[in-house]
Amino acid sequence: MACGLQKLGVLQNQVVLILLPNTILYPVIFLGALSMGAVATTMNPLSSPEEIKKSMKGCKLATIFTTFDNMAKVEELGIGVVPVPETINFDSRKFSLFDWILSSDPKQFLKPKIKQTDTGAILHSSGTSGFSKGVVLTHQNLIAMVELFVRFEASQYKEKSWENVYLAALPMFHVYGLSLFSMGLLSLGSMVVVMRRFNVEAAVKAIDRYGVTHFHVVPPILRVLGKAMDATGCDLGSLRQVSCGAAPLSKKLIQDFLKIFPHVDFIQVITNHLYYLGSLFQLLIAHADDGLFFVNFYLHVCYLRIKVENLLRKSKYFVEIELVIIWGYMIVLF
Repeated sequence: MACGLQKLGVLQNQVVLILLPNTILYPVIFLGALSMGAVATTMNPLSSPEEIKKSMKGCKLATIFTTFDNMAKVEELGIGVVPVPETINFDSRKFSLFDWILSSDPKQFLKPKIKQTDTGAILHSSGTSGFSKGVVLTHQNLIAMVELFVRFEASQYKEKSWENVYLAALPMFHVYGLSLFSMGLLSLGSMVVVMRRFNVEAAVKAIDRYGVTHFHVVPPILRVLGKAMDATGCDLGSLRQVSCGAAPLSKKLIQDFLKIFPHVDFIQVITNHLYYLGSLFQLLIAHADDGLFFVNFYLHVCYLRIKVENLLRKSKYFVEIELVIIWGYMIVLF
């Protein structure tokens, strides 16, 4: 992919727009762009032509990866478009340009000089507090994020990381899904089952079919998971961990979830406060047999401090750990 982008004429520091739904080819395109020194930018494939045009204003846009359905949206940009198939088993005649890029001889790749401080990706905020804004991530930020997965995600269970199976239901154009499924989990060798479009009953069936052990969700998915399990007759016995982010959940909803799934560890990450040099993140870890635990992450430029509270037993105990971390951890976790 990286060599093909070079042959296509994409230059270092130019922008490659990925306007795609979830696909097994997403990390191939994303990491290919990073490898040859381009800047990868991701957007919701449901974005309007006006939103795309506004977000790309001022970018050195070189090429666009999207589906045939979205090609009309980007015509006005006047940039070359690469149609992307849904799966790896595609008709090379229909997707001849993509096939040409993907089939390029890696021996012809001209390895660029890339610094960790170089821009690697530009993601776009949701626009909750105003217009959507581009968020710049350096290669250092992305490396720190992968390191976080290696040290945290891989250390939670005795099983080897490559024995875990994750269901990719979150959109990969969003930082939550992108960091998980296009980078972090690949660094651990874990299996990722990709859903192109989320459907709760299809998700439940996929968990049973592929033996999914880890499921990352947002609150709306968590609310309907139990009902979908009953509707499909699936028991979801393979699940070991469900993680929820993006928004807080009520204590009752968490407890109701654990009643339905007593064998599952539940984790929620909430951003609580913003400080001048760092940010406080609250990590709720719920075990059916041990109660609810809140872990507060105080992220500073140089140190990470962890505080643990056992809420259900109404007793508090604190574990403070100071670890030297790099700036990228703070940026990625925002």
